[in-house]
Amino acid sequence: MRVSLFDFGVGNLHSLGKALSRLGATVTVVHGADGIVDADAIVLPGVGAFSAAASALATHRERIAEALRDGTPCLGICLGMQLLFDQSDEGRGHGIGAIPGTVRRLRSPRIPQMGWNDVDATGDPLFNSIPRFVAYYANSFVVEPDREEHVIAWSEYGGDRFPAAVRLGSTWGVQFHPEKSGGDGLRLVANFLEQVR
Repeated sequence: MRVSLFDFGVGNLHSLGKALSRLGATVTVVHGADGIVDADAIVLPGVGAFSAAASALATHRERIAEALRDGTPCLGICLGMQLLFDQSDEGRGHGIGAIPGTVRRLRSPRIPQMGWNDVDATGDPLFNSIPRFVAYYANSFVVEPDREEHVIAWSEYGGDRFPAAVRLGSTWGVQFHPEKSGGDGLRLVANFLEQVR
């Protein structure tokens, strides 16, 4: 299976690429939309600021959006998930717009959220064989989809309940870092690859 790991110049690629390879995927780090043409799946990694990533994405946005509309499976992680949306309160620039909605700041007295938190999943295959998922988070912003039906898992931090994971068709996004979430996080990445297959 060929997985294109998109490099925005701000993402955490090493541990994510290692996790995908360990699960049998052939991983190619790509810097532009041309690298996703023959991919079986796209992974948008996440560490960094929305505006910088949106700027790096600008010339490739439409090609990636077209690939997602055509059904190429995609997993967006943390910032990568936020880039699936239209825009962010964090800064200027436009996301891919694959899932209608925006990105907002966490409504908590303490940010960023750093560390482990429970994830309450709603039954999507992404969470198969993970009865109780505790994930690693590092975020100050969260997504707010226009339609709640796109939310497939929730978390709560500092009194703010927010989407932990979303899905629209073959496009998934998770706010946490599965590659840093131990065995269950690896299981989630494996479940994504199973859906790609």
